[in-house]
Amino acid sequence: MAGETGSRSMVRAEGLNLYYDKLHALKDVDMEVPKNSVLSLIGPSGCGKSTFLRTINRMNDLIPGVRVQGKVEVDGSDIYDPSCDVIDLRRKVGMVFQKPNPFPMSVYDNVAYGPRVHGIKDRAELDSIVEKSLKDAALWDEIKDRLKKPALGISGGQQQRLCIARTLAVEPDVILMDEPTSALDPISTGKIEELIDELKKRYTIIIVTHNMQQAGRISDRTAFFLLGQVIEEGPTYDIFHRPADKRTEDYITGRFG
Repeated sequence: MAGETGSRSMVRAEGLNLYYDKLHALKDVDMEVPKNSVLSLIGPSGCGKSTFLRTINRMNDLIPGVRVQGKVEVDGSDIYDPSCDVIDLRRKVGMVFQKPNPFPMSVYDNVAYGPRVHGIKDRAELDSIVEKSLKDAALWDEIKDRLKKPALGISGGQQQRLCIARTLAVEPDVILMDEPTSALDPISTGKIEELIDELKKRYTIIIVTHNMQQAGRISDRTAFFLLGQVIEEGPTYDIFHRPADKRTEDYITGRFG
């Protein structure tokens, strides 16, 4: 299991409540995620894990009827302050989804897409960014001869690492991952887990997973969500081996969920 790292909070939620119209989906969530660490969010389906993840890059803004109360800070800035630039926020806070979602274009253009949107046009600079991002996503050696080929033609595991490379290309501070390995085979899953362990040296990573073993393997801290509340959050070893709340123990040992 990963060791404890970092002390300064990169992400902090305080008194966070979120409503979908009348549904109270997140209830008084308080959370601090240290810089250069991995936080796993665990809990049964529909308990608020992905909703919490999406508050950190304001993806919930896209859903009609959503109301957010409380504070969420990324690197010390209140992201729900009216002055927050949401486009800039989503550059700082990258997102990797459950199913690989490469754009229907070449491998190269997938990775270069974000830098181009942010104004980088120089070919040599783009070449350098693409190569570095693919190397950082542990994909370069497998794919360097196929940069001009369609991204949809590579394997599912490679597509997911390509989506991670696409996220890295805009130099985020935080990477959000919503069950990034649930659609992948065990070998591809292992590669993504190794990659997460490597990436946390430079990024803060928050991952939603239903896989208890995965949470135990890759995360420094774990938060257990139930019915929109954080029941317990702390070092992963403590959550799994000496939980303070009976509901946490019951979930981890498979009595429900």
